[in-house]
Amino acid sequence: MSVVVNPAAGVPYKFPMKDVRENFPAPLLYIGWEDHLMICAPVCLPLPPDMPFGALVSQVLPGIYGEHPDFARIDWSAVQWFKSGQPWTPDPARSLADNGLGHKDVIRFRTPGLTGIKGSCS
Repeated sequence: MSVVVNPAAGVPYKFPMKDVRENFPAPLLYIGWEDHLMICAPVCLPLPPDMPFGALVSQVLPGIYGEHPDFARIDWSAVQWFKSGQPWTPDPARSLADNGLGHKDVIRFRTPGLTGIKGSCS
């Protein structure tokens, strides 16, 4: 829930932010799979900034989404990536940081031809 501060009330609303990078073992990255509601919201993972993006795809995502019946059918060469809602092309050989990903960034991926269990999101 968001908080709206009314400066006219004369009461400052100051507090230390709890979700700053320093409070986590690694930067947080939100990852969502479009059209696959078995996992209804993006997952949030602490991932080392020096991890290659290709390792995210080959080593991390199978542990998150691998139980979904469509996961094994993904054609990774056709996947469409989005960063903060905008089309984006990550370089698998470069690190998460070198791909421009930082603390609390959001990426999503769409898998053409796969739209949920038995096409449930088509």
